[in-house]
Amino acid sequence: MNGLLEGHLAAVTGGASGIGRAIARGFAAQGAEVAVLDANAAAAEAVCREILGAGHKAHAIALDVRDRAMCAAVADRVTATIGQVSILVNSAGINRRNPFTGDRAAVDQDWDDIMSVNLDGMFNVTHAFLDPLRARRGRVVNIGSIQSFMHVRWPNSVAYTTSKHGVLGLTRALAAELGKDGVRVNAIGPGLIETPLNAETRARNPGVVQGFLEHTPLGRTGQPEDIVGPALFLASDLSGYVTGGIVMADGGYRAI
Repeated sequence: MNGLLEGHLAAVTGGASGIGRAIARGFAAQGAEVAVLDANAAAAEAVCREILGAGHKAHAIALDVRDRAMCAAVADRVTATIGQVSILVNSAGINRRNPFTGDRAAVDQDWDDIMSVNLDGMFNVTHAFLDPLRARRGRVVNIGSIQSFMHVRWPNSVAYTTSKHGVLGLTRALAAELGKDGVRVNAIGPGLIETPLNAETRARNPGVVQGFLEHTPLGRTGQPEDIVGPALFLASDLSGYVTGGIVMADGGYRAI
């Protein structure tokens, strides 16, 4: 099925790499005009060139989701120069893994940094784009995690796990409040997806990765492209009566 997102303008945070990049490319291929938002301006430009080279519409805009004023300014700029966003994908995220019982300064810094991007950033961007989303009866897709429900097998992830629980709570709260405006808000819960975000962790912990795979019915890690289908479903009219939910894309991890 082609053209699922024709006529839509989609803003994708963290759109320069990993899951965000895959979603930006996938949405463009389905007819959406895409604003690639990322703190790494050069990488966002590179993704934009990929999309344009494939014959689709895209714009690259630098955005630090931690900066509330910058989020508001970017939302205003997009509305004034491109149009009203009807789809927002909150994919920007970071992770670090230091034990809670370890160096206090490192733990404190991890908590502040991870919360400021993974949770505060999601709030900042969604709030900034609220007016066009309400005007267009839009859709919001938040990237959660299997760690929105559990700690799983990765040790030393207090801040990340807490932030992803928060993403699910924010998703449900926004869905409950914005439903009257026709705005649908849902989340995706990826399992172990091979992205630059976790490349170092995977390399350092092959035993943990193997244990994870042994608990995953499909028996493999995921790729960023595995998240595109669920994102398309939640962003398109195919999910017209779906809000406040989370679509798991974890290879079956939570099934056993």
